[in-house]
Amino acid sequence: MQPFKDNFSKLSEVYVKYRPSAPAELFAYLQTLTPGHDLALDCGTGNGQAAVQLAAYYEKVVATDPSAEQLQHAAQNERVEYKAHRAEDAVLEAGSADIVTVSQALHWFDFDAFFGEVKRVLKPGGILAVWAYPLPEITPELDGEIRHFHEDVVGEFWQYENRMIDKAYANIPFPFPEIDAPAFRIQKEFSFDDLIGLLYTWSAVLKYREHHGTDPVAIAEPKLRELWGNSGTLTVTWNIILKIGKNT
Repeated sequence: MQPFKDNFSKLSEVYVKYRPSAPAELFAYLQTLTPGHDLALDCGTGNGQAAVQLAAYYEKVVATDPSAEQLQHAAQNERVEYKAHRAEDAVLEAGSADIVTVSQALHWFDFDAFFGEVKRVLKPGGILAVWAYPLPEITPELDGEIRHFHEDVVGEFWQYENRMIDKAYANIPFPFPEIDAPAFRIQKEFSFDDLIGLLYTWSAVLKYREHHGTDPVAIAEPKLRELWGNSGTLTVTWNIILKIGKNT
């Protein structure tokens, strides 16, 4: 198994503040697919954004993440139990989970080990749902500048795993019969400061700062502010990449 790449412990405080959450409609849809509503497992939970939404539908949610720092900032819910474990670790009994979810983290996992564990813990007919979100969409001008920052400024500091999102997870093996699902998207009203905060959650930004000793976001900020204009807030959209499989 590959060693754990801890890209987010140093970013845990800004991560919980600025990273978007999947919409409630996604969880309302997923719960219609599961054989029961007793137990959910959320892997790579980070700050628990998905775990607390699952708790609206499942009696118990076990949420795992290898970063203890991330879990210290996780949202609390009486139905959610956080465990500092890797997604590939055995934390549930065989055939016990109605659903396993992964939000914005599958690309960091050891696929063979993780999928084997999913098959072990899911009930017959249980569901694996994984999702991620690509670059935000705001306005054509801002989108172009953000892409330029992503690719041309901090691009060399993105890791191979990050690039799987750019390919919409098409290059990740998925050993479950897939379920066709409706499209979902995240929409949030952002201030300009929210946009800047979001950029600081990027692992490539942290690696750039550690390598060069300078802040790439501060360099990009004047142009982004110019393109933002006088608007107090703008609508930011992420079109979700979603894969759902059924344990047969």
